[in-house]
Amino acid sequence: MISSDVIRGYNDTIILSILIDGDSYGYEISKKIRDISKEKYVIKETTLYSAFTRLEKNGYITSYPGEKTHGKKRTYYKLTSAGFAYYLEKCEEWQLTKEVVSHFIREEEE
Repeated sequence: MISSDVIRGYNDTIILSILIDGDSYGYEISKKIRDISKEKYVIKETTLYSAFTRLEKNGYITSYPGEKTHGKKRTYYKLTSAGFAYYLEKCEEWQLTKEVVSHFIREEEE
């Protein structure tokens, strides 16, 4: 499992990446993160919903009520055009981050 401290700065990017494929709700997004990472990253519910709040406040996503399941309406999240632009910025930042950090990671010599 990857430490949440290591990945914290990229939770927004991960969530936005999933929303590029279409609107989704919290549990489904959490499950996709777990599945795509092959169980190496499991996002905490509080982390996920804090990210939704932050992303919506910044105009990167919008939310709307979906169908009722188990007596409760599901909240769906939708990527905005500002969110897609932010996602692209974060992808560029990630490339630069990998480049810089790779200079300091020593691979084992074979």
